[in-house]
Amino acid sequence: MLAASACLLGYCCRYDGRTSPSETLVNRAATEAILPICPEELGGLPTPRIPCDLHGGNGFDVLEGRARVLDREGNDVTQAFMRGAFAALERIKENNIQFCFLKDKSPS
Repeated sequence: MLAASACLLGYCCRYDGRTSPSETLVNRAATEAILPICPEELGGLPTPRIPCDLHGGNGFDVLEGRARVLDREGNDVTQAFMRGAFAALERIKENNIQFCFLKDKSPS
């Protein structure tokens, strides 16, 4: 089984409430099981939501506490992103996922 960002599979879970379907992944999902994951929603953020950006580093820096995730109104949503990342990882491990396709340029 594979995992993929839910928005790439056609789920309307992007920050703007829309989707970013990958024709390749949508077609593949018609013939094989693909686990949809949306770390932002798993972390408790709503859809739609205020766009968010990394500040002070990259995702590794966020994990080490050296960077933050802020929405564009200045609210710190780091903990929600951390919860979502770990919840996605837990689901991936539970399903013995070996390959995962994630949305490019997403802060999660």
